[in-house]
Amino acid sequence: MLMKKAVFGIAIAASLVVMLSASVFSTLVMAAPVPQFGRSSKEDKTRLLTGKVLDSGENPLANAVVYLTNTHTRSVKTYIVGPDGAYRFPALQPSIDYEVYAQYNNRKSGTKTVSQFDDRSQVYISLKINTK
Repeated sequence: MLMKKAVFGIAIAASLVVMLSASVFSTLVMAAPVPQFGRSSKEDKTRLLTGKVLDSGENPLANAVVYLTNTHTRSVKTYIVGPDGAYRFPALQPSIDYEVYAQYNNRKSGTKTVSQFDDRSQVYISLKINTK
């Protein structure tokens, strides 16, 4: 009789552990954040702007200066391009519009806009300057 009570007590304890584990698991699953539609929750939320500064003959303009303006704060970042004419502005906020243009020997390219409504994570813009 004592053996039956011990086995019965162990069975009750085991079933309580299973019920408690299931309860904790379901609570954790319900508390987990729901990922955004179409995006991973661990995905980088910034964007990258790259491009080249070119003359009218599609040749890179070394040492041109690229200006990037945050249209919300009006703060400006600059980048001096290398021999390949390439520039790079990482970690831009996708919820903000940016304006970008280049200058070379007192001549200026047209101003281009990176819109907050453009959902690309990487944006490439060529900036052309008429050097003649």
